Amino acid sequence: LDRMVTVPQSAAEVPKDSSLVPIYPGEKMTLRDLLYGLMIRSGNDAANAVAESVSGSVEKFVEEMNRKAQALGMNNTHFVNPHGYHDANHYTTARDLATLSRYAMTNNAVVRIAAATQYTLPATSRRPELLLTSTTELLNPLHPLYYRGAYGIKSGFTRAAGFCYAGAASKEGRTMIAVTLFCRTRNQAWRDMARLFNYGFSK
Repeated sequence: LDRMVTVPQSAAEVPKDSSLVPIYPGEKMTLRDLLYGLMIRSGNDAANAVAESVSGSVEKFVEEMNRKAQALGMNNTHFVNPHGYHDANHYTTARDLATLSRYAMTNNAVVRIAAATQYTLPATSRRPELLLTSTTELLNPLHPLYYRGAYGIKSGFTRAAGFCYAGAASKEGRTMIAVTLFCRTRNQAWRDMARLFNYGFSK
């Protein structure tokens, strides 16, 4: 994760209405910094940069994503890009996202990054230091919809999919993973996550 990466041109080759970190082709940063930008800011630019730095190209990374999905038994999932921007052939299910989340959260580095609510990207030759701050109200102790014990994992939004969230929460040594899809508002997602967590912990 501390490997230095030169941000590739593919980072700039995202749809115009994409969410961005932002990062810029040619700047140098660690893979760790790119992952924080991807997870906290939902940066499509960071997703492409991670993909190319790991697999050599965005296309090859997507092929590897699909192979991994099949290996994990995510039989109703097909990826077209590394960031989730809408495509008719890019789809998944709540069950498959829960399967992916459970697998990902066995990696301690993923847990730390997914649970982060703030992270400072060091200055580069292209920009000053940048403070990343999570807008996930579920994780904010000062917000009315805060859920004690929740940590991560990842939000997403497109007009077609609505507001989506894969989350984890721990209580008394147990961890629950829940997924909400097609919520019309963020608050609906947080309320549904709380209901799912409470249901799981009650069993």
